[in-house]
Amino acid sequence: MAKQPDFPDPFIFIPKTGKPELLFVLLHGESADPRQLFPLAEAIKQAFPRAMVVLPYAFENIQAGSQASAAGWNGIAGYHWINPVDLSESNYAERVAQALPALIGQVRQIQAAYGLTGQQTALAGFSQGASMALEASHARPDLAGRVLAFSGLYAALPSSAPPTTMLHFFHGANDQQVSVDDVESTLVRLGELQGDATLDVASRIGHELHDALIKQAIVRLQTCVPLRNWEDALGSLQEQGEAPAAAPPPGQDLALGHVNRDPRRACSR
Repeated sequence: MAKQPDFPDPFIFIPKTGKPELLFVLLHGESADPRQLFPLAEAIKQAFPRAMVVLPYAFENIQAGSQASAAGWNGIAGYHWINPVDLSESNYAERVAQALPALIGQVRQIQAAYGLTGQQTALAGFSQGASMALEASHARPDLAGRVLAFSGLYAALPSSAPPTTMLHFFHGANDQQVSVDDVESTLVRLGELQGDATLDVASRIGHELHDALIKQAIVRLQTCVPLRNWEDALGSLQEQGEAPAAAPPPGQDLALGHVNRDPRRACSR
């Protein structure tokens, strides 16, 4: 797998026997490393034993005591997908766009090596890693069939929705870094664009990869039928003169808050 020079090798988990049938690429958050996502990787391995799970290191490594740290950028030591120095709201989207080709190239290389397609691939990310996963799915619509975005959003509000990618957002109601209101606004926007997206909000949880959100992500992966498949199935039944089955009820408020409200959505909790 291609990586930046002098960077650690990614963590790669493959099935004990047989060829991988699914690919999950997990992208850690800023000021972190792949070990941040080990709990998610373990849950995926347990739920999907024929899946390959890859956890790469991000592209920018800010070492403790480096010139960047010494220049007053304390707290940014660790790996970042984009250069964190002088990072602001005005240049965030541009820096994410600049980093996307390297990430997309990594995913493509794995897919080619193992004969896996975009529809067999899921991108998942936490915080800044979620932004990278979301933006990559827009830059290359055939890159992944699913995106799991934990505590993160697009670098910029989307002007279109990926036609063949299902987007799952998982968020803490008490997140002080990425407002849940902004996530809800994004879901409204995706709905206007005919996007295929769900949202789960966990109460009393902040900006963290909480176990409750990980468990709900597995539920989403196991029970959510892509909207395009659901609509195709309903259309086929109607052409045959059969009564379509009622759609599963929309998500409900619980400890894990509201989810999609689209009655067409074939998801269950």
